[in-house]
Amino acid sequence: MGINENAKKNHDELFPGHVSILAEKDPEFIEVFDNFAFDEVLQYTSLDVIERQKVILAALIAMQCVNEFKAMMKGALNVGVTPIEVKEIVYQAVPYAGLGKVFDFLHATNEVLEERGIVLPLEGQSTTTVETRYEKGLEIVRQAAGNTVDNLLNTMPENQKHIATFLADNCFGDFFTRKGLSIQERELLIFVMLASMGGAEPQMKGHIRNNLRVGNDKQKLLDTITVLLPFIGYPRTLTALNCLNEVAPEES
Repeated sequence: MGINENAKKNHDELFPGHVSILAEKDPEFIEVFDNFAFDEVLQYTSLDVIERQKVILAALIAMQCVNEFKAMMKGALNVGVTPIEVKEIVYQAVPYAGLGKVFDFLHATNEVLEERGIVLPLEGQSTTTVETRYEKGLEIVRQAAGNTVDNLLNTMPENQKHIATFLADNCFGDFFTRKGLSIQERELLIFVMLASMGGAEPQMKGHIRNNLRVGNDKQKLLDTITVLLPFIGYPRTLTALNCLNEVAPEES
């Protein structure tokens, strides 16, 4: 059968002139994977190549796939994802995947950027200070999640209330308020990370609601799941689909 022309074209857009070692040593596998991931899957999604690369990078961080991340990051830069956008995807992963998972990706990102002659650090993207992070965090969490954090602040036992405060000042105030990615992009990436890591279905449902609130409709989320399938596998894809259908049932 061989790798079809659409798959070759889409792959070459990301990796022009790349000679795959796996294509030489595992040709049958690469034939199946490339035809699926770089052609068949793309027939069922409206995400453009830049959007696709962003969500794939977020998924790879959540799954701890540092080598594939470096490869796909190079492809992302080749098609126009900016260094700041890549950095912000990595930073946004910290409050959701945790620094233990993200640490290696900070170094991997710097390594790829420096290989390309990009001087670090990049321009700062923070919009908050120690004094404003809490209020600005509450402001933006209300845009994305309604009164969810306010309810936690009002109802949690006193000895647990600091977690709700952290959601406002750290999770949203320190990270979500940054420039470089829009509120819609950040919510989509969070959905991707939660779907890809698995085991966070209650939080994923919450962020499905957030996505719908900020303008990422069900079709956008379905398109995203479709793009991720070759990289995260069927079990997590089907779990994400079940959560999506539970929160936003198909209209009869």
